[in-house]
Amino acid sequence: MRTLRDLGLDLAVIRRVLDREVSVPEVAAAHADALDVQIRTLRLRRAVLRAVAKRGSTPEETDLMHKLAKLSDDERRRLVTDFIDDTFGGLDANPEFVDMMRSAMPELPDDPEPEQVAAWVELAELTQDPDFRAAVRRMAEHQAAERAQGDTTGLHHDLTETVRDRVGQALTAGIAPDSAEAVPVVDALAARYAQVFGRADDTDLRRWLLTRLEVGSDPRAERYWHLLSVINGWPAPPSLAPVFTWFMRALRAGLEP
Repeated sequence: MRTLRDLGLDLAVIRRVLDREVSVPEVAAAHADALDVQIRTLRLRRAVLRAVAKRGSTPEETDLMHKLAKLSDDERRRLVTDFIDDTFGGLDANPEFVDMMRSAMPELPDDPEPEQVAAWVELAELTQDPDFRAAVRRMAEHQAAERAQGDTTGLHHDLTETVRDRVGQALTAGIAPDSAEAVPVVDALAARYAQVFGRADDTDLRRWLLTRLEVGSDPRAERYWHLLSVINGWPAPPSLAPVFTWFMRALRAGLEP
């Protein structure tokens, strides 16, 4: 039975095998399962330690990182679900967007990279940030108010793609948002929004559009999706911040007297 001892079984278990209380296969299966848990724990500890070393974390940050990293899959999902319930609960916000948030849960792998652990810790902190929660709640309230006024279009993604393409071309061409060259770009995009929402392309539309963009422009919202991508090993989504920043500046320039 030296082999069982070398494989890590203690003397009490080996004695039960010798007394034929349990079989070798039963003991081996149970011990392998226990090792699986230990290996996952060790991998997670290794990732936390590497993340701590890379970030130069303080003792307080290290303690928080360790606690958050130890959460189970269900506990991680519950933390994010509570955030979504708190910010979107009781509101008739964009259902497609809310469904997308509920389906995109953090799935930290059994053998995470230090970057994934660090991303999870940052995401967990972000979802608990009262200021960020308030900002997302304002966005949800704005969506609900728009829907109450008849905005049930399913073309939000298409509009985003249109803005990205047209403004992306302007950025590539080096067109300043407050220049004369920006006016045709803004006119074309405003006309598209007017068409989709059945509104006149006038000053009121452009003020409404600017408000709509400002409400949804918190950079932490984009950071939320970036962190999820790192945790889950998804391709990082391209940043749209430069695109919408340009568009908002161009709209403001056109609205100034």
